[in-house]
Amino acid sequence: MGDEKKNGLTVLVCGGGNAAQVAASMFAARYDTYAISLFMDEGPRWKKSMMAGRWNDKLEGMELTLDTGKKIVSMPTDITDDPSISAKADVIILAVPSFAHGQYFEAFYPYIKPGTIVACMPARSGGDILFAAKMKEKAAGLAFVGFETLPWACRFTEWGKRATILGTKGSILAAVTPESESTRALGVLQGLLGVFPAITKSPNNLGISLRNPGQVIHPGVMYGRWCEEKWDGKPLAEKPLFYQGVDDFSESILLGVSGEVQDVCRKVESLVEGFSLKDACTLHQWYLDSYAGQMEDDSTLRKSMNTCSAYIGLTHPMKEVEGGFMPDLRYRYIAEDVPTGLCFTRGLAELVEVPTPTIDKVMTWAQAQLGKVFLVDGKMAGPDIEMTRAPQAVGITTKEEFFVAAKIAA
Repeated sequence: MGDEKKNGLTVLVCGGGNAAQVAASMFAARYDTYAISLFMDEGPRWKKSMMAGRWNDKLEGMELTLDTGKKIVSMPTDITDDPSISAKADVIILAVPSFAHGQYFEAFYPYIKPGTIVACMPARSGGDILFAAKMKEKAAGLAFVGFETLPWACRFTEWGKRATILGTKGSILAAVTPESESTRALGVLQGLLGVFPAITKSPNNLGISLRNPGQVIHPGVMYGRWCEEKWDGKPLAEKPLFYQGVDDFSESILLGVSGEVQDVCRKVESLVEGFSLKDACTLHQWYLDSYAGQMEDDSTLRKSMNTCSAYIGLTHPMKEVEGGFMPDLRYRYIAEDVPTGLCFTRGLAELVEVPTPTIDKVMTWAQAQLGKVFLVDGKMAGPDIEMTRAPQAVGITTKEEFFVAAKIAA
């Protein structure tokens, strides 16, 4: 029989939303799979829901409809809210909002075993730095994988019981810290995901962090539409378009933020010989890479956003009020993408002494909407800094300390 044997693998999926339910169902069909949610009673509710059967067939388990039309019915080994389950895991997949990553890392720290692969889908910015800070001395024996984005467009159609994959990306970027674990970690994760999406190795997690399009698009477009220069504070008769509504002013903000991210990239590359941040491209280039063939006019950033077919009809997050609609300025576009995206880049810019006037303008406005203070007197030293991904939030105050934490040789 050669060397054939039973190869066991235990997977732990974190979260209870669309992506977590899809991942748990998909992986449970082949491997020993557990799911955990630390959000209120979501874990026990999911378990109870799955045990009750679906509305039309009453069978236990999770039904997953793939984008090929095929269906999988599977049952995770357990669904829990007990973080000690992480001791069993060979692979941990975080499919939770990025602001919750630290909570899961802290909860798993006492139990996680050496060699575990921990993958964040997506990692957003500074995920590797946060992971190292929360895992302390254990971090050196673990593999952190930062994904650029989710592998699928998906949704649950009957919560806890039935989910659908609407589409699967052809390829997806991911980076591994330490880089020496790349072959093992990415090989295991490719096996879990299947043929698609094909995982493309990015040289380093800093490139994933600075490539993060959400840190530019969401705060930039929100500022461009709702700052004092553009909005009088009164309700609107209808919800304005988000991407199709980007005008010249908003484009100037987006180009300013994206340009300052590039300034940070070039400064880091100049400080570390041979280091490449090639994947941390401009926002316009990201559109050209991500939506090729889906834009009627890709000649400029604004036209790329205005004419992208994937965005047709999507509006700003709004709340209905008397007299029309008001913007939800504490929506995740600001509440998540500023603390876990833009704050990281602004913090690194400070360490490597790169001026960021546009980022500062957007961040000052955004933190006021959130009722928080991250940036004060031009420094990432506000009283709420610890809720961000800024390097300063984990005590990093020099570029040398950052390079050590990011596993970059300066």
